Amino acid sequence: MTAPVEVTTADAPAVRVLVIDDEAKIRHVVCGALAGEGVTCTQAADGAQGLALAAAERPDLIVLDLGLPDQDGIDVCREIRRWSQAPIVVLSARHSEQEKESLLDAGADDYVTKPFGVIEFRARVRAQLRRARITRQQASEAPLRLGALTVDVARRTLVRDGTPVHLTPTEWELLLALLRRPGRTVTHRQLFREVWNDSYGDMQQYLRVYVAHLRKKIESDPYAPRHLITEPGVGYRLEIGD
Repeated sequence: MTAPVEVTTADAPAVRVLVIDDEAKIRHVVCGALAGEGVTCTQAADGAQGLALAAAERPDLIVLDLGLPDQDGIDVCREIRRWSQAPIVVLSARHSEQEKESLLDAGADDYVTKPFGVIEFRARVRAQLRRARITRQQASEAPLRLGALTVDVARRTLVRDGTPVHLTPTEWELLLALLRRPGRTVTHRQLFREVWNDSYGDMQQYLRVYVAHLRKKIESDPYAPRHLITEPGVGYRLEIGD
């Protein structure tokens, strides 16, 4: 088991990140990329070590490689997601949309293909940590601010630029499904299951119609959306910004 690598700042509490990858060079790159981000980086070289550390240390975020020597990374992802809500950022040399959709369905929060740029990787990690903070804020039932939008989940009210916005019940369910995973891509299958309860019909068409309606109500320019973003061939995500 690899000793923790302390990468912390004096003015912020440390964020605990667990890196599960069999390549020492990749683990070093990931931990180095997060230097200065207020991170304590712990490393595991295979799935068994990763699961043990995830259970023992309860990290704030997990970086997970798919090509582990002892088990498939997607199985590790499913196991962690059974008992942890920590964001999981997957690393993979594979690029197919089908695999990305399978990983998101298994509980991954983001997907970064190798080789990856350090700046983009840091930005993705920051986005996932913001998502986790917003999820905790939602749990407290405090109103949520997304730019010009204020969403009160408890009261089911939406205000844009100070003006109340009416949403239909289906539009609310779609918004809530995305709000449960802010900043994370939610697959077509997940949305269809949560919003329409796996009813029969054209999943893609249902989503296109209701996403278009929702964009008209929450976006200043529905044709250049800043919040409700399409991930082609995979699903949609609610961009939470800073």
